[in-house]
Amino acid sequence: MDLKSLTKAEEQIMQIIWKLREAIVKDILAEFEGTKPAYTTIATVLTVLEKKGFVSHRKIGNSKLFTPAISKAEYTKFQVTSLLGNYFGGSFPKLASFFAKENDMDISDLEKVLKEAEKEMKKDQEKN
Repeated sequence: MDLKSLTKAEEQIMQIIWKLREAIVKDILAEFEGTKPAYTTIATVLTVLEKKGFVSHRKIGNSKLFTPAISKAEYTKFQVTSLLGNYFGGSFPKLASFFAKENDMDISDLEKVLKEAEKEMKKDQEKN
């Protein structure tokens, strides 16, 4: 499947679907805080997400129950790979150097970040 970047609205709804694992429009609407989008807006975005291959649905009575067709991990990998390719010439060291400079990090700070990342990777591997 050829992934494409999501719009801000699409990504906001996907974050909710990834969190809930399955949802009808009312479930998604309930997750919004403050000003909520219109029911029809969410339904329209879900239709677009389905056409793009990010969600699928099954009918339950008069409602559609949406589930992610792409995992959050798959989309994250796609986004990071795109970021690396588009802004850092595919170089992870260039990316790390950029973030280290932007956050005024020294070598010991960077080592702490890498150790934390290693712990997270081990946790993720144990889940799978």
